[in-house]
Amino acid sequence: MLIRVGFLLALSSVLIACVSNTTSGPLHTSNGRHQALDAYIQLGIGYLQEGLTEQAKIPLQKALELDPKSADAHAALAAVFQRELEVQLAEQHYQKALALESRNSRILNNYGGFLYEQGDFSGAYQKFQAAAQDPMYVGRSGVFENLGLTALRLNDKKIALEYFQRSLRLNAQQPSTLLETALLLYERQDYVLAQKHYESFTRLSEHNARSLLLGVRLAKIFQDRTQATELGLQLKRLYPASAEYKQYQSEQ
Repeated sequence: MLIRVGFLLALSSVLIACVSNTTSGPLHTSNGRHQALDAYIQLGIGYLQEGLTEQAKIPLQKALELDPKSADAHAALAAVFQRELEVQLAEQHYQKALALESRNSRILNNYGGFLYEQGDFSGAYQKFQAAAQDPMYVGRSGVFENLGLTALRLNDKKIALEYFQRSLRLNAQQPSTLLETALLLYERQDYVLAQKHYESFTRLSEHNARSLLLGVRLAKIFQDRTQATELGLQLKRLYPASAEYKQYQSEQ
């Protein structure tokens, strides 16, 4: 299960090499500084997405030199420190970002993901709830998925299922959400609906240990012995040391 995060996508085609420090350069106009700020942030995020966190910090620091009150720059730097397991620094920059833009759904969602990683599920839940308040946020389906995952950690499966279903109403093509929903529906003994979500998952994603075990169980419910055997063999071959395979053996 992975918490979904969002990054500011490329909004500017300005390259860092285009930033000039001459008296007539673009940094001496408001629009030029704004474009340069965007370019630095995008470059930093690009490095982060490639796993190059050391390089990512350089343009993000330059972005904060241009505008110390850039919530996007603080949020991106927080994500860099989060990746580097610099927990205190990540916390500081998330707090600075939210102090500047307290209702920014993307930052709230990413900060929620950070808190989830730290095991603060109640705090994460609150941030995800705040992020979900914006009906225009393009990553809202991911926020609802995150709420569902956090609700599971808080041992509230009923609320988790509701959030997963809300997520799928916004985007039905989410393999992880489909699988989580199918698992919860199976536990509720709503086998027909569980099978529907399971089949949607299999059309979109490769199997994992959890989906293989669920597939075996559903195949048995619907008396498809061939399918149950085939999926059981896959589970044994691909995940012989998994808890799911041990559970499968105990159920035979």
